[in-house]
Amino acid sequence: MCDDGLDLEQFWRDDARAHENNAFNDGSLVALGIRMHHECVFDELGIRGHPWETPDPVQMNAWARAYNDRAERIVGRRLLNENLRPREQQFPAIRRIGEVFGSRYVWRHHTEWLERSIMSPAGLEKVLDRVETMDFREFMLPPEWEAEKTRLYEQYGLRPEPLRHVRGPVTLACSVYGAEELIFLLCDAAELAARFARAITHAILEMGRVMDEEAGTPAAAVRGFSFADDNCCLLNPEMYEAFGYPVLRAVFAHYSPDPGDPRYQHSDSDMGHLLPLLGRLDLTGVNFGPNVLVPEIRRYLPRARIDGCIAPFAFSRNDLGELTRQTIRDCCDGLRYGGVNLSTAGSINPGSRLTSLRHIMALVQEHGRR
Repeated sequence: MCDDGLDLEQFWRDDARAHENNAFNDGSLVALGIRMHHECVFDELGIRGHPWETPDPVQMNAWARAYNDRAERIVGRRLLNENLRPREQQFPAIRRIGEVFGSRYVWRHHTEWLERSIMSPAGLEKVLDRVETMDFREFMLPPEWEAEKTRLYEQYGLRPEPLRHVRGPVTLACSVYGAEELIFLLCDAAELAARFARAITHAILEMGRVMDEEAGTPAAAVRGFSFADDNCCLLNPEMYEAFGYPVLRAVFAHYSPDPGDPRYQHSDSDMGHLLPLLGRLDLTGVNFGPNVLVPEIRRYLPRARIDGCIAPFAFSRNDLGELTRQTIRDCCDGLRYGGVNLSTAGSINPGSRLTSLRHIMALVQEHGRR
């Protein structure tokens, strides 16, 4: 099918070893982190639809099986989950952190957005008054929660998941209060901004506590936490140290107190100026923007697995020239610095094809093995 010299069986044997020790193996292998997403089925299979909407799980399972049949032929692995739970096996939706701060999640242009809800410092103070005294259990869980939780456990043995990932503090604040407004707040009302950050920390820990209780899982039993904070790039180091950093420090201290516990930050933006601060958090995994590269990251984060620097649009446009250049670059850096899990710097977008993944795999086999 392809005259690229790729030995699929050998590739996947090597890749299993490459992921050992959080991708810090013996230094002779670069791991492949790309495993594709359900959004990719539409272009790959020629299906009409909107990739970011949530289709019926039964239909998506059928599409995933067809996709995996194709993936097995092209890359030698079935990549997508074919067993998404049908709706009758899903827990009722709980309120999320944006709603804690008075905002709404809305669908526009076939994707989800978090609306701005706080229009002034005075409005922010009122919201913080409410958040600081909120009964999180009553606010988060819908009226039918207890009955549905009992039904799902008795019929299917299912329990709720603990909360170990959340929208990062800067992105959350920019969504509910406004990006420029947050910067003005940090400049003009530092004490109120600090109170805002403390309220975000409080909300995350309280929401986590509620879901730990619902899952029957104490915090110490499921270690690790991750943040998705694309907008952190908008703050200079002084602003980030005052607003974003304290939130991560406190949440990691609660859920990831030991050196080996997972501490993860995703920020697919040009936030390299924040690396010295993030280095103080001893992150164990990162996924940053395509202009924040392995040598710079490794300077400040010696123990973090680096999940990719490949530009997502080079992948979704199937630009083989750019994919070649960037994959070879990251393979060379991976062999030199260790701990590289070759991935996209951000989402795997619709349009990303299996043939392009195979192209990357062939390059990894040639340039990411010593």
